[in-house]
Amino acid sequence: MTEKVHKEADEVERGLEATLFAAEEPLTVDQLAAHLGGLEKDLVRDGLAALQQHYSRRGVQLVERGKRWHFETAADMAHLLRREKEQVRRLSRAATEVLAIIAYHEPVSRAEIESIRGVQTSSGTLDVLMEAGWIRLAGRREVPGRPVIYATTAEFLDHFGLASRRDLPGIDELRAAGLLDPVDEAFEEAMADSGSADSDDGDHDEPDPDLEEDSAD
Repeated sequence: MTEKVHKEADEVERGLEATLFAAEEPLTVDQLAAHLGGLEKDLVRDGLAALQQHYSRRGVQLVERGKRWHFETAADMAHLLRREKEQVRRLSRAATEVLAIIAYHEPVSRAEIESIRGVQTSSGTLDVLMEAGWIRLAGRREVPGRPVIYATTAEFLDHFGLASRRDLPGIDELRAAGLLDPVDEAFEEAMADSGSADSDDGDHDEPDPDLEEDSAD
C-alpha cells in the first residue's frame, strides 16, 4: 500500500472516529458515508473495521448494533461507571413474555401474541414496552382488519448487547443458564410452534399493573 493510500485510509478513520464520538445516536454506514461527503461505502466499512480493531482492547469500544455503529464502554469497565441505586420497578412477567414473543417472532400482531400466550394482552403492556423504546409499530398485516404489527428496536438490541436478532439465545442456552423453569419450558415450546398463529377469544385477563414495584424496606 502506497503512502498516499495510507494517508487516505488514516483520514477516513479519523473522520469516522470524530463523527461517531460527536454523534448523539448510533449511525449507519449510509449516514456516515453521507456525513463524510459522499464517501464510498466500502471505504467506510473498511474504516470502521480498522477502528473496531484499534479499540478492541481499549476502555471504550466501537460496536455495531442493528447495523448502527457507536462507541460504548468496554464490558469489563462498566463497573467503574455504574452508580448503585435501589431498583424499585421492574417489568411484569406479562411484559417480559410479550417482549420475548415479539423478539423471537417479529413482526407479530397483538392477536398472534395472545394466541401464543393463551391469554389476552392489555394495551398497557405494549405501551410499557414502547415507552421503554424496546418495541415499535412495524406497519400492518395485509389481512382482513389490517392489524398493527410490532417489532423490536435498535435500542432493544443495544440494551441486551446484541448485534442483531440472530444473537438471541436459543432454548438450550436459556435452559443451561437456568432461565427456564418447567412452566416456562411449555411456554417456550408454544412460541417455537406458533408459526402463523390465529387469534382466539381467550377468557383470561392478565393482571395489572404492567410494571410491578419491588418491595422496599
